[in-house]
Amino acid sequence: MSGRITELSGPAARGRREALRIAEAMLFASATPLGAADLAARLPEGTDVGAVIRDLQGAYAGRGVNLVAVAGGWMFRTADDLSWLLQREAEQTRKLSRAALETLSIIAYHQPVTRAEIEEVRGVSISKGSLDLLMEIGWIRMRGRRKTPGRPVTYGTTAEFLAHFGLDTVSDLPGLEELRGAGLLEGHIPPGFKIPAPSDAEGLTDEEDPLGDEPVGEDDDGAAGEGDADRD
Repeated sequence: MSGRITELSGPAARGRREALRIAEAMLFASATPLGAADLAARLPEGTDVGAVIRDLQGAYAGRGVNLVAVAGGWMFRTADDLSWLLQREAEQTRKLSRAALETLSIIAYHQPVTRAEIEEVRGVSISKGSLDLLMEIGWIRMRGRRKTPGRPVTYGTTAEFLAHFGLDTVSDLPGLEELRGAGLLEGHIPPGFKIPAPSDAEGLTDEEDPLGDEPVGEDDDGAAGEGDADRD
């Protein structure tokens, strides 16, 4: 631990060290991010969870693992500059199609978004299989129903999506300049082209109703049916 942690003394300091040890053990043992409420439930009553997190982040800042904010919580991850040492080749049993990746990207940036709106952005119909696969993986979820004729289902991303891609919130997704710098936006970009500022707020927007008990059908939100062109 860092000097400011190990040099603490007295009853209050012993309680602080014990809280640090408990939080450290919980975070190491957890395979998913832990939020403030998760930690507070096991820490001594009255513990300043934020201060404990800051101390642990400082203690691990220069180590092989770092304490990072992910999906609204915290978890230990290999330091970015050492991640290449732990990489290994493995057979990929399931590869997302280009269509599924594009669908996921549109949902991440435009959520809450309906199937018809995804098709409008892509300029091509999407198959129900792409949405089913992304929900099976756990990266997207059905949020609610748009307050428009037909009441189409709206989709958004999940905490599992954030954890897999190492994001704290979807606002951490790269913007226009970051994508351009990474070489992902090449060639001529149309004037006025913008990337939306994403939001994955848990609550429904003013344009959404709860899902309720209505069944979600094959063509629930204006799907293309037999003319589906999403076969990438």
